[in-house]
Amino acid sequence: MPDVPASRPSGAAALVPDSLPRPGGVLAGQRRAVARALTAVENGLPGADVLVDALYPHTGRAWRIGVTGPPGAGKSTLTDRLVTAFRARGQTVAVVAVDPSSPFTGGALLGDRVRMDGHAEDDGVFVRSLAARGALGGLSEAAEGACDVLDAAGFDVVLVETVGVGQGEVDVAETTDTTLVVLVPESGDAVQAMKAGLMEVADVFCVNKADKPEAARLVRALRATLHLRPEGSAQPAVVTASALAGDGIDGLVAALDGHRAALAERWDEVRAERLRRRVRRLVEGRWRRAFWADGRAEALARAVAELDPSERAPHRLAARVLGE
Repeated sequence: MPDVPASRPSGAAALVPDSLPRPGGVLAGQRRAVARALTAVENGLPGADVLVDALYPHTGRAWRIGVTGPPGAGKSTLTDRLVTAFRARGQTVAVVAVDPSSPFTGGALLGDRVRMDGHAEDDGVFVRSLAARGALGGLSEAAEGACDVLDAAGFDVVLVETVGVGQGEVDVAETTDTTLVVLVPESGDAVQAMKAGLMEVADVFCVNKADKPEAARLVRALRATLHLRPEGSAQPAVVTASALAGDGIDGLVAALDGHRAALAERWDEVRAERLRRRVRRLVEGRWRRAFWADGRAEALARAVAELDPSERAPHRLAARVLGE
């Protein structure tokens, strides 16, 4: 996307601090403005929420695909193959790669940009690594804001590759339109896939490293388990691929396209429900921070220290904190 001059800010855009990039630059697809906006969102800089709100009315066009699964499943290689496939049919692609956090800086420990060097010179591809920063669901709070920035910037597809923390990695389903769960034949993934978590959030399953003999057994186990889902619930597609060899990518893209087509009639409903969940999380987070910031955390610590161990009743203490 070539850089073009940003329009003069007005309305909500006028409220964005001068220290942050202009919303017009992001909307025009200026790569520097997009990169600066992502940095502001990831680091929670003052006014980043205002910037996201100014961009939000311009979102809703990008197809957001979550790529999740256990560590070592080959998610990064598969994501790279998907980028190539979408670019081959003329779509622009952004990748949000949520990586483990550095214990020293809090930044992304593994840069997926290194693993996607083949797209470095392609103006139709934008890759950004974000730090998980301890997010239990596999996504940092900034990931959804990052998706908004890239959506508003005009990318056709936004791929969100999660850090790979196993069963807790379900937040991606609330952030994206289509959830791709990547599994591999070894390491007991067949058993893991049959548990709640990943099994329930998947819209498409991809058994990677399909050249291994155990792959067929995993596919059968997955399909057998899917038949146990409640009647009337959506049945995820199960496909196989070998990301390293590039085999099976066309079938995977077709399965993803199939899910998007199934969403077409209720696209607005899906987006509205995601916004409702997001606002609820924001409200709960802000309320929690405000509540404990008002000296209550210290008061609770003093109360616990002063009480005899036999009198430490959690529900009574909670009522005391709430002033009930």
